[in-house]
Order: sequence, then C-alpha cells, then structure tokens
Amino acid sequence: MNLLVLLDHGDGRLRPTALELLTLARDVPGARVHAVWVGAAPGEEARAAVAAHGAAVLHHVLVEGADDRLTASVVDALEAVRAEVDAPLLLVASTFEGKEVAARLAGRTGAGVVTGAGALELGADGRFVAGKTVLAGTWTTRCAVTAPFGVVALAPNAVQAAPVDGAGALDVVEHRVAASAAARAVTVHSREPRPTSDRPALAEAEVVVVGGRGVEGDFSLVEELADVLGGAVGATRVATDEGWIGHEAQVGQTGVTISPRLYVGAGVSGAVHHRGGMAASVTVVAVNSDPDAPIFEFADYGIVGDLTEVLPALSDEIRRRRS
Repeated sequence: MNLLVLLDHGDGRLRPTALELLTLARDVPGARVHAVWVGAAPGEEARAAVAAHGAAVLHHVLVEGADDRLTASVVDALEAVRAEVDAPLLLVASTFEGKEVAARLAGRTGAGVVTGAGALELGADGRFVAGKTVLAGTWTTRCAVTAPFGVVALAPNAVQAAPVDGAGALDVVEHRVAASAAARAVTVHSREPRPTSDRPALAEAEVVVVGGRGVEGDFSLVEELADVLGGAVGATRVATDEGWIGHEAQVGQTGVTISPRLYVGAGVSGAVHHRGGMAASVTVVAVNSDPDAPIFEFADYGIVGDLTEVLPALSDEIRRRRS
C-alpha cells in the first residue's frame, strides 16, 4: 500500500514536521512511503534525512508557469504524483499552509479531510482512522476517512520523529508539471522574508512559553525562559491586542494552534478561546498570582505566585542543572 507525504521545507531544508509525517507514515502496517518535494531540488542532506526516516521514493516536482510556493501549485504537483501513484492517503502538516493545501485538494478530488490529527491507524475494514481532540480538548474523537482518497493533517509534535534502522536506498523520481489556471492566475511580484530568529517556529515548537495579561507589557522574562528552554514565545489575545507583542504570536482559536510537548503559561488566565489553541499540549505548566484562574483547572503543574519572581527562578535553576 502506497502512502503520500507532502514534505514541508524552506531554504532547501526539511522542517521538523516533515520528519514527523514520515515517521508516522512508515509505521502504518504494509505502507510504502512516497515523499513529495515541490520546488527547487533538495540537497543531499535533505535526501538522506528523507531516506533515513522511512521513505522509499522521493518525488521531486517542478511546477512550470507559476510560483511553486503557491498553494495552487502545490496542489498541481500532488495531483500529478497521484496520477502515477495509487495511494489512498496523503499526510500533510496541520499548519496554515498544510490545511489550505488539504482544502484545495479536497475541492478538486472529493477527498475526505481530517485536520489537527494527533494519531493515525488503519482499521480492520481498511479505512484510515485519525484521532484528534476537539472543543478545546474536552473530547477525544476518532474520525474515519470514508472517501476513496483521504488527506490527514497531523498536528506538529504529535509524533516523535525518529530514523529507522536499516533504511533502504531512496528512489528519486523527477516530475515536470504544467501549472493550472488557478496557479497561473496569481503573479508574485516580490517576497519579504520574515525576520530571522534562533527560536523555533511557534506552530512547530516542542516548548512554548506564553505570556498573558499578567506580564503587564513586559515579555522579557517570558523570552528569557523560552530561550533557556530552547522554545518559542507565544501570547494571549489580550497581550497582542494591547500591542505588547506582534499578532503572529497569538495562541488561540483566532490565532496559532500549537501542540508542544511543554507549554508554560505566565500570567495566562486560561480563557476558553486561548485553551482552544493549546489544548493539545502534552504537559501544561501555569504560573499565575490568582489561585482561582481557570488555567489551574487543566494545568498539570500550577504555581501560584508572582511571575516576576517565579520565571527568573525557573530560568536560573534550569541553567544551574545544565551547567
């Protein structure tokens, strides 16, 4: 059975979510993993990582006549690979870009789509079943793909990426695809790169430290703890609305959805709309001076105290233990 995996990459390097998807796909019983790379050719390091994480075939697709980073171009590439590879399922990352690809592809093919998945299994009836949490983490659901073709978007950090022992050789197949009318309808005049940072991307980070109303405009202690932990910095809607930090850092139903292995909330009340964006966090640590803050109801560890005292103490203790 063939499975397709869309590789998320930037500047010629694989993003962590790509390796997580490959790990999940190769663990499906009887699966032969076909990885799809759209755009300029991957380097040797990327190819080696794809092979090491269980892919049997790497499809390198160039889309002619349109910018290959457009969603419509990526969908053109996936349709071309699907025409040659009989696969019942495509795995993508559950990011803004990945979910847009899933939606467009479903619109063209009638595929069944599950986003924000945290697990995947092949049922006895041959249907793929994805597990995911909904309603701000209050329910755990199992969603079966009943269409002949399905797309499952996996939440970042839902799977621990790991190389496979004795990985085989990687077959590389080159494709050239003519862009569709939808892709050609868009002209990209320029691109402005995001400011570079040593911190991981918020949606993909394994550790996220979030500041809320309680930081009172000062994110320095939140940033310090995030840097000590090697994590990303997030914020609640109140903090972004007040202009304390950019809106791209907002975590919640109307912001970025995260699924880190460790979430630290500093001065975060735990409102429903914020919880909806971080409910998939594996371990939740809350620091708040209000013992009745809603976040303590679902936190794994809670510290009632002044964050200006607690956060520096946490940072110092982590540094001490690592020295």
